Amino acid sequence: MATTEEQDLRRELGAERERLAEAVDELRGELDVGAKLRSNLPAAAAGAFVLGFLKAGGVGATARLLVRRR
Repeated sequence: MATTEEQDLRRELGAERERLAEAVDELRGELDVGAKLRSNLPAAAAGAFVLGFLKAGGVGATARLLVRRR
């Protein structure tokens, strides 16, 4: 038969497991990048477009492309 100390230890371990499981679930919720991106998709798409436009040369490159005649 288990002693009182063993029962207390098992009870403490069970409580610690519960706390750890709750902490892991909380972290998973905070690190869910997909959900955050889906909620801000229009802003993220606009930001990606602007960064791509600037990296490609911005207004100057666009003007050269439109003005160039062959």
